[in-house]
Amino acid sequence: MQFKESQYNLAMSMRNGSYKASQFTESVIREMTRLAEGCGAINLSQGFPDFAAPEVVKAAARDAISADINQYSVTWGAAPLRQAVAREFSRLYGVEVDADAQVTVCCGSTEAMISTMLAVIDPGDEVVVFEPFYENYGPDAILSGALPRYVTLHEPDWTFDPEALAAAFSEQTRAIIINSPNNPTGKVFTPDELRVIAGLCQRWDVLAITDEIYEHILYDGCRHVPMASIEGMADRTVTINSLSKTYSVTGWRVGWSIAPPRLAGAIRKVHDFVTVGAAAPLQEAGATALALPDSYYADLAAGYQRRRDILLELLKSRGFECYTPDGAYYVMTEIDHFGLGDDVEFARYLVSEVGVAVVPGSSFYHESKLGRTKVRFAFCKCEETLQSAGKRLASMRVPATNR
Repeated sequence: MQFKESQYNLAMSMRNGSYKASQFTESVIREMTRLAEGCGAINLSQGFPDFAAPEVVKAAARDAISADINQYSVTWGAAPLRQAVAREFSRLYGVEVDADAQVTVCCGSTEAMISTMLAVIDPGDEVVVFEPFYENYGPDAILSGALPRYVTLHEPDWTFDPEALAAAFSEQTRAIIINSPNNPTGKVFTPDELRVIAGLCQRWDVLAITDEIYEHILYDGCRHVPMASIEGMADRTVTINSLSKTYSVTGWRVGWSIAPPRLAGAIRKVHDFVTVGAAAPLQEAGATALALPDSYYADLAAGYQRRRDILLELLKSRGFECYTPDGAYYVMTEIDHFGLGDDVEFARYLVSEVGVAVVPGSSFYHESKLGRTKVRFAFCKCEETLQSAGKRLASMRVPATNR
């Protein structure tokens, strides 16, 4: 990444860390969780459920610990989990996966993403990122030495301009990051949109790095289509996923990448020296999770759709302008009309005075001003929690002119 010498010298003179570390802040999402805990607020900021994981999955973890599966597994993942990942991806999407040559188990999708970027990107390469984007992608690009090229997803449907996307590609482009279903918008990329992206990837010899952790959390008949299933993309796509969202085990930190063999070796090398390996007993439980019947996923989506509809009704009744998500478990809202400051001021007011934590919209954009009128709510909570949050939101102090 290029930067001014004066900026580098300033960072070095401060002696508080590397120049890279000075280029991004701590996670705003995790900061809001800390504020929620300190204020006793209901946490609708960070995307972790407040309800139990499937009992059979927890029992599998306990059994693995009792069976003394407590030492290192193979660095790139225990065979039962790698085989389950390969089997399910092939079964669901018709893409054959070699568990031994393509699957790398990591410490969550977060590590899978940074290990992938470090493995395939050289300093100065460009990476295309749709925005609004999950906040980790910016720091990941900086840490890997990449130059991000941002392409806007336009509300209300969060669509992109094909010409703007094409203009972001060049001979310097190494990869594009695609998160579908999308955090924070809930957008589910359509097959036609994916084909547009695929055409550009093939034209410019670009990799697609896809974050698909919400693949089973879909609404209103929407269907998840992996980029690797698009014609011509299996050999240039790295698919990232994890147990966290689908099985309500965000604290386990077990994820994986599926990559062409020519890339998997590099990813495995980076992964090995970043974390060595994910928790062995939890990998065994992951194999059990991936063997759950299709009815589990249908119930999962139906349950989240109920929560989505509850939160949308509550927010709209409190005056929020909402964008209805097609997938994932977040709602983006407009808050400028409340007259309570920008997104950061609004979020701090909600957490400290109303008792509900949300995420400022600016944390999902490369320029803060682009998200100043938005906040994100998470609805991965019990229905009772959402109703309690709604009661608290009813106490919001809204200027009379904005009622």
